Amino acid sequence: MMTTTPTNIEQSPENTAQNIPQIPDALPVLPLVNTVVVPMAVAPIVVGQERSVKLVDEVMRTNRLVALVAQRHPDARPAGPDDIYRIGTAAIIHRLLRLPDGTLQLVVQGLERIRLLDFLQTEPFLVARAETAPEEVTLSTALEALRRTLGELFGKLVLLTEDIPNELAAAGENISDPRMFAYLVAAMTPMETPVRQEILELDAVETKLQRLVEIVQQELAVRELQQQIASDAQEKISKTQREYILREQLKSIRRELGEEDAEQAEVQELRNQLDAAQLPEEARKEALRELSRLERLPAISPEYGMIRTYLDWMVSLPWNTTTGEAIDLGYARQVLDDDHYDLEKIKDRILEYLAVKKLKSERLRHVEDDSTAAVGEDSFAQDHAPAETPASQKLPEPLLEDIRREPILCFVGPPGVGKTSLGQSIARAMKRKFVRISLGGVSDEAEIRGHRRTYIGALPGRLIQALRRVETADPVFMLDEVDKLGKSFQGDPAAALLEVLDPAQNHTFVDTYLGVPFDLSRVLFICTANTVETIPSPLLDRMEILSLSGYTEMEKLHIARRYLLPKQLRANGLNPEELTITDAALQRIVREYTREAGVRGLEREIGTVVRKVARQIAEGTVVATTVEADQIPDYLRRPRFLDEAVERIDRPGIATGLAWTPAGGDVLFVEATMMPGRAEQLVLTGMLGDVMRESAQAALSYVRSNAEKLGIDPKVFVGKVVHVHVPAGATPKDGPSAGVTMMTAIASLASGRLVRNDVAMTGEITLRGKVLPVGGIREKVLAAYRAGIKTVILPQRNEPDLEDVPEDVRHQLQFVPVSAAEEVLATALTSTHS
Repeated sequence: MMTTTPTNIEQSPENTAQNIPQIPDALPVLPLVNTVVVPMAVAPIVVGQERSVKLVDEVMRTNRLVALVAQRHPDARPAGPDDIYRIGTAAIIHRLLRLPDGTLQLVVQGLERIRLLDFLQTEPFLVARAETAPEEVTLSTALEALRRTLGELFGKLVLLTEDIPNELAAAGENISDPRMFAYLVAAMTPMETPVRQEILELDAVETKLQRLVEIVQQELAVRELQQQIASDAQEKISKTQREYILREQLKSIRRELGEEDAEQAEVQELRNQLDAAQLPEEARKEALRELSRLERLPAISPEYGMIRTYLDWMVSLPWNTTTGEAIDLGYARQVLDDDHYDLEKIKDRILEYLAVKKLKSERLRHVEDDSTAAVGEDSFAQDHAPAETPASQKLPEPLLEDIRREPILCFVGPPGVGKTSLGQSIARAMKRKFVRISLGGVSDEAEIRGHRRTYIGALPGRLIQALRRVETADPVFMLDEVDKLGKSFQGDPAAALLEVLDPAQNHTFVDTYLGVPFDLSRVLFICTANTVETIPSPLLDRMEILSLSGYTEMEKLHIARRYLLPKQLRANGLNPEELTITDAALQRIVREYTREAGVRGLEREIGTVVRKVARQIAEGTVVATTVEADQIPDYLRRPRFLDEAVERIDRPGIATGLAWTPAGGDVLFVEATMMPGRAEQLVLTGMLGDVMRESAQAALSYVRSNAEKLGIDPKVFVGKVVHVHVPAGATPKDGPSAGVTMMTAIASLASGRLVRNDVAMTGEITLRGKVLPVGGIREKVLAAYRAGIKTVILPQRNEPDLEDVPEDVRHQLQFVPVSAAEEVLATALTSTHS
């Protein structure tokens, strides 16, 4: 709830004691954030919280009286009895306006100071027993002197403060009631909420006036100091103008003496750089216009430095500098094979992309060469009218645009699967420079489009900055972590990227700092992400998604042997003959010390082993060594991961499921138990989302409705509470794919039959017992393989997705496609009863 400062003290006869409504013993309490409404003040209030809206609706149907009390803790939402002060103001609501966004705008008038005694209710809103707390007024000469002193100070403050109407000073002089005058000053003088609350809580009017005199004197001192600072600044501006005139005269004297003008030399140097930079026509015109302004400005002017920095950026950008060579597909294939193991589908798509780009470039070059030749022949025959370029040699503009249009590749996959290194390999294959920027956490649109030059320290966006660093207009540009873009009041960076990644627009990309178009069509943009779920749809529509799933154990072994181990040997100063790690040792590291989709953790563990061996060699303990599998705990200590499926499933009611995560697939366990209860109900724990909760309810309903068919005693659920829990309770979980797992756990619990510990499953369950297809099959199967699972139950309609699973994994796992829940239970449940 937001409130505004009271704007008026009501002085009509209605405010007399005879016309103040009777304050009831119980009042609804409306907490105010950063605002104190004092008696006799009329103030607008905006109400937005749901319970505050209910409170207002209730009081508008009765006497319109409410207790307005400031919050001690402004951040409390909603505020409880301990979050508000005990002294407040009884007020009446005069006007109510409902706004389109659901909030209420009220006009309230303070009536009397009240004290909250105790709270009668807290829901749906606060209601408290209250009593009036009248102020102590003792008429005396000292009280009148205080009132007059405060009146004089308040009059001075009104003259210095634009926010306070001048009429209030005259109105204050006409108020003879010291209590009313004290509340007028307290309402209109700028002060912090706790200070205004302190004024309200003081019982004696004389004490209120003394405190207000101190506050107004302090505010007057601040206002007078502000005026002095503004006056000094004006004097400095006048001094700057005088210095400018003197410097201009000095320049004339130096010119008469024939001395070299350093400023003119600097301008001439910039002009030469602009000529050499080969700027496009529009950019050249803007640069020359700014250069002309620079010539007329003195070096001490703040604008001089801003324009000088702008021109430095203009001359240093690679407007027409390119480094790419003709694409050699054979060389590109060799580079991809040298840098990455497997990933055949990804490599094939990259090579297709490069092949199409090569053909388009050649065709476009032939068209340009033919057009140039035709123009040359026409200009040679000067006696004839200039001929148009032949239609056969000039392609229509829409066709030329189609040739220039290229898809934006987006590599999507878990961390550590090689997305960034693929971009580097593409740059090597095309013999272009590579540049990368991370977009993770970027929430300011200016990071993409640049800042306006009017701001001090303004710079172009990160795209233009990167192109300046790489010094070429055709690099391979990787936009990393595009799925982690933020959004704030400073704009939406994802919306700014729409122009950058659209081939139909990026040839005229305008950076806000530069103010002129820069051609980004020659840049090869590649994006990376861990998931497509958080990428905005318009941005996703401009990209072609290439999915990189996790690696199998054998693939990790080959990657470690061919890439990671040699890299760590070089990084730690060892020769290949000084350290040998056997395949069995590498395999043990993969199985027992890492459990990930990529190979980042594997590289860290290998690096740990290499460093420990490097220390032994440096100390002279060994000259060369071979690390065997049984020695790995000596280097890496105890194993971090074990096959826990066998250990976890030790009683009925536990089933193993498969889940998809942005970091690859994972194994999850579903636990179910029953206990007596007053009513039959389902309890779900483990930070489950709405979809997963509905799946659990559907699973329980299916098992109960088909109990006899499944060999379960229908009475087993009578008077019982069924509790389903998914461990790792701090991790949010959602989705329908755990439906068959929860159904199996409940059926196991009800029948007393164990679930096989070597079986994992995935699939959505319906009330009829149908098993529906789900996504992420490849990642889930790889997770089951890493966890030591032998049999995977999956929906029958997902069977074609098994083609994406590596062949060596398919041979080592048994897959059971199912279409009904009975088939799941037939495979998953043992015949043993517990």
